[in-house]
Amino acid sequence: MAALLLRRVRVVYDQRCLGVSRRALWDGFRKKAAEDSSIVKVSGQLELTPSPSSEPTLTRPPPRSRKYMPPENLEHLLEAQMKEVFGSTLPSDWREAMLTDNLLKFRLLTRLAAELGHTVPNSCLQHMHSAGDVLKFYATPVKDTNKFDELSCAELPSNLKINWGY
Repeated sequence: MAALLLRRVRVVYDQRCLGVSRRALWDGFRKKAAEDSSIVKVSGQLELTPSPSSEPTLTRPPPRSRKYMPPENLEHLLEAQMKEVFGSTLPSDWREAMLTDNLLKFRLLTRLAAELGHTVPNSCLQHMHSAGDVLKFYATPVKDTNKFDELSCAELPSNLKINWGY
């Protein structure tokens, strides 16, 4: 890439001396870059692909639900996952096990996320110091409603109404 840029600088210098505009130079560079973008690397080989003639269709994924209800046997599930991840190094009281090794912490949290369908957000990772912290996080239910939905379902005073058509 640096060699290409040096060649371009030399060409610009030569063309300035000859009176050729910068636009003429860089338009050719842009066209070449656009041609190179049609090359796709497939399994270690380069393959030329024709540019699609139709516009790509954008499909919107379904809205993600953040609702989470902790299962009845959460402590048993967490204890089993702790035994699998930590093995023989797990202390007798598994809730006091410290998550100082980031690799073990990652393995535990990814297994729990896959099993329970609820991931730990990045902002909460720094607060996970022990298995008790993980248990506290996964024991907290998460509602998928907003304040307006909660207000519309609640009993409101007679002088208060929610206007949804606003």
